[in-house]
Amino acid sequence: MLNLSRFKKIKERSDIIFNSRFLQNLSLLERSEFLHYCHRRKYKKNEYIYYQGDPGTGMYFIEEGQVQLIIENEEERQDLDQSYTIEAPESFGALSIGYEIRRISTVKCLTDCTLMGFFKPDFETLKKRHPVIAVKFMETLAMVAMKQLELVTNELKKQSGAKQALALQFETYIDQQENEHL
Repeated sequence: MLNLSRFKKIKERSDIIFNSRFLQNLSLLERSEFLHYCHRRKYKKNEYIYYQGDPGTGMYFIEEGQVQLIIENEEERQDLDQSYTIEAPESFGALSIGYEIRRISTVKCLTDCTLMGFFKPDFETLKKRHPVIAVKFMETLAMVAMKQLELVTNELKKQSGAKQALALQFETYIDQQENEHL
């Protein structure tokens, strides 16, 4: 039997997961199961969660508070005028689960924050225990990545022309295939 304090704790943790747009394609039962693999972490105002260029190790769901995603100029190591403020029930860092990529932004807490972390080892366990949930999660991740690619490609077309944008995509694909065969 589930005692009242444990139920309250689960409910507090689950509110963010049940309201997450990222997990909309999971049923309530699947979201509940997914919750078991997340870790609650508390951060103080002005604390950094990770830095641009760090290896991606997992994603975060904002349960409470606001964070700022900061894109830094790599040559000068100065903040650009590009930053984004997000709050609950948003998430960030998702692409690091399915892909070996480095962080594209620095994330700083603007307020005291409570975050739910979901990391690569958690995903590996989820794949073994609940492959259907893992597949649905990866489908969402692929959809997010494809939408981002489409937006970036369209912007690149505007800046440098369609021929240059598509050539870059093709060359990147060819280079990747050649490197995998080495």
